[in-house]
Amino acid sequence: MTSSQSDRLSQLTKEPSEKALKDIYFISGLGADKRVFQRLEFKGYQPVHIDWLEPKPDESLAEYAQRLTTQIKSEHPIIIGLSFGGIVAIEIAKHIQVEQIILISSTKNKSEIPFYLKILRWFPIHRIFPYQTFLFIGYSLIKWFFGLENKEECQLLKAILFDTDAHFIKWAIHRVVIWNNETIPEHLYHIHGESDRIFPIRFVKPDFTIEKAGHLMVLNRAFQISKLIEKVIN
Repeated sequence: MTSSQSDRLSQLTKEPSEKALKDIYFISGLGADKRVFQRLEFKGYQPVHIDWLEPKPDESLAEYAQRLTTQIKSEHPIIIGLSFGGIVAIEIAKHIQVEQIILISSTKNKSEIPFYLKILRWFPIHRIFPYQTFLFIGYSLIKWFFGLENKEECQLLKAILFDTDAHFIKWAIHRVVIWNNETIPEHLYHIHGESDRIFPIRFVKPDFTIEKAGHLMVLNRAFQISKLIEKVIN
């Protein structure tokens, strides 16, 4: 067999498995991007990361979610949403049929939003608080608040936050604060950390919990989360 024939045979052998890959759509959290999912591992699936769009003036979350659906090419997609991305995934499911929704460190309806966030509806200090100030707060506070476990994770989060538009952050926080959803889609699965400080476990009712895991457990509990996701989608 010639070298070219061998290369062609190798290509033909690979093509069926590549075609068999099924898309999974990922929506990152508030002030985050696809880098937060970099440690997750799946077999037989192709990750597709939905990109945030610039919100239009006074755009509702429902309207925003509908615009994001143009990035979804599968007829019945599997969507994985992290934190704010989970809220957006639920809103997307109101516009298109989905096969499954998997929430990570998120919330399903208005009753799972902590009361101290709801207070911001009447005292919207988040809309005037300088975002740049938050970016320069100490390492220890960021590490505690997001449940990070080492300097590398903290540096990654800071890099992501610096790359995030301040207008989008304030718009998204306000959409969480005023979210009044009461509808939980079918085939929704919720994975949550027992030490989450943004959406504390006492306010939510997840299907799976991870012991001693914080809000960004997708970074430091990636192996456990990958196994749970594989269990759900398979």
